[in-house]
Parts: sequence; C-alpha cells; structure tokens
Amino acid sequence: MPVEGSEEQKRTNEIGMAIPLLKGCDIAGKDITGDALLSQRTLATFIVSEQAHYHFIAKGNQPGLQRDIALLFEKRDAVADFSETTPADHGRIETRRIWCSTALNDYLDFPHVGQVFLIERVSFDKKTGMQTGDVALGMTSRPPQEASPQRVLNINRNHWSIESVHYIIDWNYDEDRCRIRSGFGPENITRFRRFAVGILKSFQKPNQSIAEMMRNLSFRPRMVFDYLRMTKNSAYSIQLG
Repeated sequence: MPVEGSEEQKRTNEIGMAIPLLKGCDIAGKDITGDALLSQRTLATFIVSEQAHYHFIAKGNQPGLQRDIALLFEKRDAVADFSETTPADHGRIETRRIWCSTALNDYLDFPHVGQVFLIERVSFDKKTGMQTGDVALGMTSRPPQEASPQRVLNINRNHWSIESVHYIIDWNYDEDRCRIRSGFGPENITRFRRFAVGILKSFQKPNQSIAEMMRNLSFRPRMVFDYLRMTKNSAYSIQLG
C-alpha cells in the first residue's frame, strides 16, 4: 500500500481519479490529453467510449509502447511531416518537428490507436548560445483523416502550455500536498495561487524564473504592492469629470 503523502500515492490517486473526474464532464468530440502517467488502457477505453479522443505520451511506465514507437521512428525521414519555429520567447527560439505513422495501429497493445507520433523539440538560447533538445513519443486515437500532423503537434503544445502552469504552482507552492480540503478552501486557494503566478508572469524578465521572483519578493514586500498597483507610483491614474 502506498505511504500517505508519498509520490507513489500521488500517482495512484491521479490515475484513480481520472475517470470519475471525466464522468462529470461533457467530453464528446474533445481531445483528452495526459502525460505518461495517465497513458493507461482503461482510461483510453473510457475516453473513446464517451465519443472523445485521447492524446497520450509513452515513457518508462509503458516500456513496451515506448520501445515500439521509438523503434518505428529510429530511421525516420530527414524531412518531418510538419515543423514550426516559434519567435524568441524570453530569449529562446524553439523549433518543433513531428513525424506521424499508422504502421503500428494493429500491432500495439493499446486500445483504439489511430496513429503514433514522434515530436522533436530544439530550443536555442540567444543569450548563451546553448542549444537543448528533447524527443516525445506518443499515440492518439484520432486517425490521420481527423488529425493532421500539424493538429497533433498543436494538441501536444497546448497540453504542455497548461501543464507548465501546474508545474510552476506545484513546484513553488507544493500544491499537491496542500492540507486545505474542506468547503471552498481548495478551490479558493488554487485561484489565489494562479492569480499570483499570472501577476508574476506579467513582470517576468527574460531567463528569470518564478521561483527567483518569489524569493526576491519575500525580501522586498514593497514590490508586492507595486506589482498589485496598490501604491501611488504604480497605480493607474484615473481622471473623473
């Protein structure tokens, strides 16, 4: 049995709550995304039974899926099925490329696979000149007729834009271990935390982390009021009459 408060219990709770949570939502026609932890056969079957589609990542918790998809794309074409380069964001230029295939649809031990994909991300830091990259493997229940490589890449990118907010809040506030559980407490504190992160992001400088900003503010509380525009010099001027 997982130890209370442990990472194992956290993972077990997330998997167990996924279907009950989705049962209360109208997901028909939508794409349900999840990280590698939620790449579960039972969840995939449920999503498709609700007339929705899944978009999952394959990693070490599904070694068979990861190995088979990686092997398929081991000798992929030099030219991707679709690629995009984003403008410099906080001093970074990111290029994303995607390859998709239906070759494993009937082979993989996973329900309702419409196509598998490999996404390659390369990020170039304009300040340091350093280049980093990573590769993501996954599968979706949408066949190519319903999801072009561009759309699959877009779904994946949208997932991680949301996931990054969860990561920031969990890392800086340790939200997953928060003990506030009664009434509207959990919902309200989560809203306050997201509001705080949104404010910080609006003042964020290139290559500056949210954690660094929070440390600076803990020693300079006056800046908190400046960020909230609650001081004379920071408030918007309003003229009446």
